[in-house]
Amino acid sequence: MSRRELENEDPDRLYIVTGGRSDAGESSLDLVTLIVSECDPTPGMQSEHVRILRLCRRPTAVVEVSSELGLPVSVVKILLCDLLDTGRVTARHPSSATAKADLPDPETLKQVLVGLERL
Repeated sequence: MSRRELENEDPDRLYIVTGGRSDAGESSLDLVTLIVSECDPTPGMQSEHVRILRLCRRPTAVVEVSSELGLPVSVVKILLCDLLDTGRVTARHPSSATAKADLPDPETLKQVLVGLERL
């Protein structure tokens, strides 16, 4: 969606899509948070929720969801929070995939590098 199309977006539509909410609350979602569907859409779901569940069958960043739906990120975050609250999607930040405790000691890495350079 181009910037011009977004600027011409009907605010009433966005109001209806979000149920009148303008803030996702205490959400920890940011642009690179990965979203994954945990279930298939069910009859009667809001069309935007259905599209999100189908799009996120594989890990998809919040910014990608926003782009695919052609909606502002703030609106998408509200929709994602709805799905998170009902357990239909899960979210994780890419940095949470690797804990610091799992990383090797920097000193050990330096010693390995020195050893490789000597070869």
